[in-house]
Amino acid sequence: MFLCRLGGLVKYHHFHHHRGVRRYSSMNPVPLFYTGSTRSDEHVELPRRLQRSERKPLVTGITELKRTKRAERKTKQEVREITLRPPDNGLLVRRLVPVAHEVHRSWQVLFKCASRVLEQVGVHACRVCGEVHVGGAPHLIRTCDVAGSMPSKEHSWVRGGTEHVLPSVESFHLYDRLGRAVSHEERLMVDRIPAVVELCIQAGVDVPEYPTKRRIYPVYNVAGKLIDFERKFPRDYSSGIDIQTHGFWEKRKKNNNNQKERESESFAFAEDAQGSFYLCVCQNASRSLDRRIGHLHIRFSILLAHRFSCGISEIATRGMEAWERLQSGVSELMTKYPAQTCGFCSEVQVGTKGHRARICQAYKHQMRDGQHAWQEATVDDLVPPVYVWHVPDPRSGTPLGDELKRYLGKLPAAVELFAQAGAGVGEAYRGMMREDVCVPELDEERLVV
Repeated sequence: MFLCRLGGLVKYHHFHHHRGVRRYSSMNPVPLFYTGSTRSDEHVELPRRLQRSERKPLVTGITELKRTKRAERKTKQEVREITLRPPDNGLLVRRLVPVAHEVHRSWQVLFKCASRVLEQVGVHACRVCGEVHVGGAPHLIRTCDVAGSMPSKEHSWVRGGTEHVLPSVESFHLYDRLGRAVSHEERLMVDRIPAVVELCIQAGVDVPEYPTKRRIYPVYNVAGKLIDFERKFPRDYSSGIDIQTHGFWEKRKKNNNNQKERESESFAFAEDAQGSFYLCVCQNASRSLDRRIGHLHIRFSILLAHRFSCGISEIATRGMEAWERLQSGVSELMTKYPAQTCGFCSEVQVGTKGHRARICQAYKHQMRDGQHAWQEATVDDLVPPVYVWHVPDPRSGTPLGDELKRYLGKLPAAVELFAQAGAGVGEAYRGMMREDVCVPELDEERLVV
């Protein structure tokens, strides 16, 4: 009995949990075929795929959540002001505004680089289970074990795209971050945008297509009630004209005939005898518009020349740097700007609370009347890393076999995509790649100790 307890303590000492990825030291007695002179400090075991009836692990323990709720309930019973700090009082955290702009730029660069690299590196997806493979020849590993799969557990591969490497997770766009949650009746009235973009907007990025409320005066909390001294609508709508009194704020569209006439008379196209078209600027076109067109033409020429001058390896390197900046930036933003995710499905809502739309179709959603089981979200919920098998030698053209899969590692699909295009892989992914393990041949596997 004592030996069993001692073995359990030793096992607990060597296992660590960090961000849902289990790490264990090199003293693990699992036999591996090492080629380096020194063994790596630690190997990374990826989190297992959850069953349909399992809930995502909580970021904060249930005991700590109960303790926090009891303290909040006790504080609300006292009629006094509760001091709020940014961003809980509606103001921005100034030191995180540059981080939000950097995350937004990295998100745009990442998708552009991925679309360029996909022209050279192939991506395949299984039409049954959705597994993704990055590389020329799809692997032959039999891991398709879902309803509707073949008895041999082989995958049915189809051509993949950017949505398989970088899946987009959407969230409702909130005009007021501290306002009420989106109801079920308003689910079709509110825009849905990528969760990373919504996080950047709430952290200080201004996107003209998605306006948001920027407060000058803080919000006060008295006995659990938020007191806001700001106007309900933007300052340019202070007169209240053309504002809908129901639902979310929206300015009514006017039928301005003069504006349509100006737009129709702004440009005119003339065709010469040879059939080419020339752009004729009318007299009412402003000089500022000409300058803008000239600047856009110059920028487009520079970007076009830069596109043809850069090689695929340079694009992959920029994409890898954008991926790392995106991961670190989102993690830093989420320390102050929380996000919520459903414990059973992939729904995400950026903000202090989740929405009330009854659109959950996961495990036992009938008991919740279609409501989501909201809990604190992590970086992997906003930027999901699609783990794929790491191909040690992409140039060989030999597909990965099922017999030697225990010697292979895994990487996020974006990292594997850029790595096969020539980008360097950071030290954080060395434990996942298992480069210190030499993959033996089929006739050498029986000799591995």
